[in-house]
Amino acid sequence: MKRPNPVQWLGYTLGQTMPEDLRDWVRNDLTGTWAVPRHIVRQLVPMLPIFALALLLPGELWLRLAVILLGLLLALFYIVAYMPMNREHRLRKHGLPADLENPARASRRAAERAAYEARYPH
Repeated sequence: MKRPNPVQWLGYTLGQTMPEDLRDWVRNDLTGTWAVPRHIVRQLVPMLPIFALALLLPGELWLRLAVILLGLLLALFYIVAYMPMNREHRLRKHGLPADLENPARASRRAAERAAYEARYPH
């Protein structure tokens, strides 16, 4: 699978659409086994300069680090809360179905559903 170069990846973190030849990489990035941690990292990268600037604030070091930690926790909250919508938007933006899902997760869910229906028939 072809991977993006660092400049392409940085543009991707900022919302840029990847070229057609990287569509498989985008599909894996958004639905693969490590999609959730990759999403969190991808969303935190643009915030790194803001966190770095927080070190320049006046005050004690512990206070500046506490400000960064609180900002990081708030960012993580919103990153995780809006993950499904962000994922669907990126899938659509790259010409993929918005309901695309990890194949392993989809088959596991189908097996669970079949087991449930076998145990509790209608």
